[in-house]
Amino acid sequence: MTTPTAAYRSFPKDGSMQGGRGLQHRQTAACPCGAGKTYGECCGPYHAGWEVGLQIPLVHAPTPEALMRSRYCAYVLKLANYLLGTWHGSTAPGEIDFLPTKWLGLEIKQAQTQGGAGVVEFVARYRDSTGRAGRLHEVSRFMAVGVGENMRWLY
Repeated sequence: MTTPTAAYRSFPKDGSMQGGRGLQHRQTAACPCGAGKTYGECCGPYHAGWEVGLQIPLVHAPTPEALMRSRYCAYVLKLANYLLGTWHGSTAPGEIDFLPTKWLGLEIKQAQTQGGAGVVEFVARYRDSTGRAGRLHEVSRFMAVGVGENMRWLY
């Protein structure tokens, strides 16, 4: 399995999809979320509609953990539209300012779902613009909205 750091390094430095080869390479590279799958098998399908400017997901993350992983991956790739689109309206910021942060890996400590609510505890490792290493340890809440095929999870 590729380490999250190695997976991150295999993506274009600016997180862009531009230039044919970049998109194809990204689909077959290890997913930055560290789930042990390629981006195309893991978080890529959840990002697909947002990356091409449709502003809608073509496929929804089926669990709070899958949404957490796809949101981490969206931070790595600087996909502001995806992050804002998967944030519950009551807590979403108006915009996202990506700090010059290099995300190094994600560890899911635990994930629980009960009915339309979910909780994911995670640790995300990063390096800031000064080279200082840090860890973001958080317990995040998720909420299911909609029903049936229209159900989706929000952060």
